[in-house]
Amino acid sequence: MSTTTTAVLVPLLPFLGALAGFLTGRRAPGLVRPLAVLPTLAAAVLAIVVACRQGGGAALDAATRLTPTGSVPVDLALHLDGFAVLVAVLVGVVAACVQLYSTAYLRDDPRYPSYAALVSLFTAAMLLVVYTGDLMVLLVGWEIMGICSYFLVGHYWETEAARSASLKAFLVTKLGDVPFLIGIFALAADAGTFRINGIIATAASGGLDHPTLVALLLLAGVAGKSAQFPLHTWLPDAMAGPTPVSALIHAATMVAAGVYLVARLLPVFAASAAALVVLAVMAAVTMVGSALAALAQDDIKRVLAYSTVGQLGYMTGALAVGDRGAAVFHLISHGAFKALLFLGAGVIIHAAGTNSLAAMARMNGLAKRIPDAYWTMTVALLALAAIPPFSGFFSKEAVLGAAEHAATGGAHGIPAAAAGPAGWIVLIAGLVTAVLTAGYVTRLWLLAFHGKGAEAPDHGREPVAMNGVLWVLFVPTAALGLAAWKLPDWFDGRSLTPGLTTSVLSTGCAVAGALVMYAAWRRTAALAARTPLGAVAADPDASPAVSEIEAIDSHEPVYGTIAAAPDPGDPGRLLLGPLHRHAATGFHLDAVYSTLFVRPTRAAARLARFLDREVVDAYVRGAATAPGLLGAAVRRAQTGNVQTYLGALLAGSVVLAVTAVLVATGA
Repeated sequence: MSTTTTAVLVPLLPFLGALAGFLTGRRAPGLVRPLAVLPTLAAAVLAIVVACRQGGGAALDAATRLTPTGSVPVDLALHLDGFAVLVAVLVGVVAACVQLYSTAYLRDDPRYPSYAALVSLFTAAMLLVVYTGDLMVLLVGWEIMGICSYFLVGHYWETEAARSASLKAFLVTKLGDVPFLIGIFALAADAGTFRINGIIATAASGGLDHPTLVALLLLAGVAGKSAQFPLHTWLPDAMAGPTPVSALIHAATMVAAGVYLVARLLPVFAASAAALVVLAVMAAVTMVGSALAALAQDDIKRVLAYSTVGQLGYMTGALAVGDRGAAVFHLISHGAFKALLFLGAGVIIHAAGTNSLAAMARMNGLAKRIPDAYWTMTVALLALAAIPPFSGFFSKEAVLGAAEHAATGGAHGIPAAAAGPAGWIVLIAGLVTAVLTAGYVTRLWLLAFHGKGAEAPDHGREPVAMNGVLWVLFVPTAALGLAAWKLPDWFDGRSLTPGLTTSVLSTGCAVAGALVMYAAWRRTAALAARTPLGAVAADPDASPAVSEIEAIDSHEPVYGTIAAAPDPGDPGRLLLGPLHRHAATGFHLDAVYSTLFVRPTRAAARLARFLDREVVDAYVRGAATAPGLLGAAVRRAQTGNVQTYLGALLAGSVVLAVTAVLVATGA
C-alpha cells in the first residue's frame, strides 16, 4: 500500500467508525465500544506508519480536482511533511487513548454511543485539517470540529454549566471564524488558488496585495480556535464537559489547530511585520494572564485549562519570532503531557469525588489511593513546569531560544523590523510565565496529593483502562525530549537543542517559582487542616464551578466545589493577595464582553421585539379590526324578521325619494 493511500485511510477510518456508531449505536450496543476504539486505534497505527515512511524527508503532495468552481478551484489535496505526519501521530495516539479511557470513564453513561461517535468524527476532522493541502478542505474539518465540540462540551446537557459552556464555546469560536473565512477568500483571490503551496509561493514572492489585513483576519480565527487573548474565555468554561473531552479537544486537537495553521502559513504572516508584532503581543498577554488566572482557580480542570491557554501562548510566541519548528515541537510535547494531565485529573476526580482543590487539600492519603495517577501526573507536571530532563523542558527551551535569537538580531526569515520587538516581548513574557507556571504546578501537586485532614474516601481501584492509558502517555511525556537531538529533519532541519542562557534562566525561574509556592503552602497547610471545608464561603463574583462528578450517575459527590473561594489555606491566595479575586474570574473579561456585546445585543433584541409586536403588528391588527367591526355591524342587521327588512326597505325608499326631490328642486 502506497504512502498516499495509507494517509487517506488515517482520517477515513475514524470517519467510518463515527458513521457506523451513529447508525448502530442504539440498535447494537455491543458494537459501540469496538466501533469507537478499533478504527481510531487503527488510524493511530497508520499515522505512525506514514510518519516512518515520510521520515522527515521531502514533502509528499498529491491532489485531485474536487469540484470546478468557475473561478478558484477546490482540490482534494494531500500534503505530508515532517510537521503534518508528527502532528497526525499525536492526534491519533491521544484520540485512541481517549476512546479507550472513555470506555471505563463513561461506562454507565446512557449517552455514551453518541459521545463515542462524536469523538471519532472530531478525530477524523482534525486529521483532515492536518493532512490536507487545500484551505477549503481544511475549512471543512475546521468547522466540523467546532460543531463536534459544541455537542461534546455540552454532553451533560442537564446541567446549566454544560449548556452555557457549549453555547459559549460555539459562539466565541464562530466570532473568530467569520474574519477567518474572509481572510481565506482574500488569500485565494491574491494567489489564485486555495492550495497551501500556491499561497506560500505567492507570499514568498511578495504577491499578496494586503498581507497585514489578511494576516490579522486569519489571526482572529486562530485566536478563537486556539483560545488566545482576547477570545480565550470559552476554554476554561468548557471544562464542564467530560474529562476525556478536555484531554482530546483542549490538549491535542482543536486548540492546536490554530497554531498548526499559522505554522503552515507562516510565510503569509512573515510578509507583515505588524502582524508578527501583534501575534507576539497576543502571545505575551495570553501567557502571563492565563498563568495568573491558573494560580487562583480551585477547580483542578480549570487550572489545567488556563495552563493550556498559556502553553498555546508559547507556541504562538515561537511563530511570532519565525520559528515554526519550535512551535510544532512544543505543540507535540504539550499535547502528550497535557492529555496525560487531563486524564489523570479524571482519575483524581473519581477518587476524591470532587473537582475542588480546596476539598482535596483537606484529604489525607489521596496519593496512596491512586498511585498510577500520582506518579504519572508528577512527571507530567514536571514536564509542564519545564524541569529537565522531561519533554516540556526541551520544547519550551526551543521556544525561548528562538525568542532570544530573534531578540539579539537573528531573524528566522521574518522582517528585521519585527524580529527585535517580537523577540524581546516573547522572551520576557516567557520567563515571567515560567515562574508562574512552576508556581501553579506546585500548588496543584501539593493540594491534590498532599492534603492534610480526614482520610480520602475509598471508591475502590480505578479501572485498568483508565490507569493503563496514563502509562501509555507517560512514555512521550518522559522521553519526547530526545526529539531535540534525533529529529531535526522533521522540524525544518533546525536544531532544537536547548541553549545555555535560556536553559539556565528558565530553569532558575521555574525552581524559584516552585520554592516560593512551597514556602507559601507550608504557611497555609496547617491553617487549611484546621478550617473545615464548610466554613469556606464561595466568592459571589467568581465564575461558578461545577463538579463533574455530580453529573455522573455512577458516583455520588463527596464534597461540593468552590469557585475561587476565599480559602485561608490556599497558598495561591496568599501569594496573589488582592489580585486573587480578579485572577479567579479571568480578570473580569467575561463581564467586559457582557457589557460591550451581550447586553447591547439583548437590548437590541428587546427593541426589535417591541417594534415588531407593538408597531408593525399594530398596523396588521388595525387592518383586521376595521373589517371585523363592519362585519359585526352587518351581522347585527341580519335579524331574520321580514317586517324589519320591509320597514328598512320602505325607510330607504323614502330617503331616496326625498333626496331626489331635493336635488331636482335645487337643480
